[in-house]
Amino acid sequence: MDNIKKLARLLTENKDTLVLTGAGVSTESGIPDFRSPDTGLWSQMDPMELLSRSALSRNPAEFWRRSEPIFRMMATAQPNSGHYALAQLEKKGFIKGIITQNIDSLHQQAGSNSVLEVHGHLRTARCSQCGAERQMSPLLDQVASGDNPPRCNCGGIFRPNVVLFGDPLPEAFHLASQRARVCDLFLVIGSSLEVAPVCWLAPAASKLAIINLGETQCDEIASVLVRGTAGEVLTDLVEVIG
Repeated sequence: MDNIKKLARLLTENKDTLVLTGAGVSTESGIPDFRSPDTGLWSQMDPMELLSRSALSRNPAEFWRRSEPIFRMMATAQPNSGHYALAQLEKKGFIKGIITQNIDSLHQQAGSNSVLEVHGHLRTARCSQCGAERQMSPLLDQVASGDNPPRCNCGGIFRPNVVLFGDPLPEAFHLASQRARVCDLFLVIGSSLEVAPVCWLAPAASKLAIINLGETQCDEIASVLVRGTAGEVLTDLVEVIG
């Protein structure tokens, strides 16, 4: 609790706090993280084999067949107490925005308004040929029914609006990079800081704080380090700030 009080003091003292969230923010919503040894998604599959631009291009039907249950799990999850706490902190002016590595849209569902999605999102998919967009849910239903791969009216194949391995990063990442360098406080929540280039944002910030269940690459340079789950810590943080 002492470290939570220190973090609360940092949030009240600094006027421009930016938050970076990773998979650990959504595990309490039932979405596995990526790197936990037994439960992480990558312990069950090779991401380069499944969620890559080349995999989609090489065999789009296989890409969608294997991705559909993962995408559906993320697209149907509900926000947890950590997401709601961050929305409260934004509403009260203690944080100015969220950079998220997550593609589940749970921050927006919880009420956060300023969200930079540096890995894209699962709300929609776009045609790889003409660029037309469709809502993701009916496409997942289509794939589950066996109508796979999902195609546009023009004949092109739909792809999710997420950053696949091999894709360039979106404009949101460049905006996030600019903001991280000039903010007063950069608060990392639920990220191991192992995914480049997003992990480079933390050491570039002038002041760093971290909330994470496990160790991160930047623990030694953090002004405040809080070990725990995002939901529990953020709920306590909101209570301490009042």
